[in-house]
Amino acid sequence: MPEATTDGGDGVQIDLISGQRMEGKTSMEKVRMILDGVHEGNIVILEEGLTPDEESKLIEVTMTEINPEEFNGIEIETYPRPSSDSPSFFGRLMGKDGPDTKLTVIGPADRIETLHKDETLISALVSRD
Repeated sequence: MPEATTDGGDGVQIDLISGQRMEGKTSMEKVRMILDGVHEGNIVILEEGLTPDEESKLIEVTMTEINPEEFNGIEIETYPRPSSDSPSFFGRLMGKDGPDTKLTVIGPADRIETLHKDETLISALVSRD
């Protein structure tokens, strides 16, 4: 995962991971990349989300790594994005917007709280620590 510099640790790092970066990785490699970022306190946003099997594997591995003093688990929200004639902002940002595209937001359970979710919006509150 690319390193990003922060301003003295005050901010929250958000890793936007393109589908291209995940392409060709095994399910375990994807899970490990996500959990490594979340263990560091980052919010991870996947352009193309995970398959149901990959999401199950992510939850399974997360459960084995929970430690009350160090890691409280993850919060995960996914929603599908229908294709349209005009690409979405995120699609333009990442360079594509296909019919099977879905967005997944993953973060540390003790830092992210989902406030609202529907077909077009995930609203979350992220604490700094």
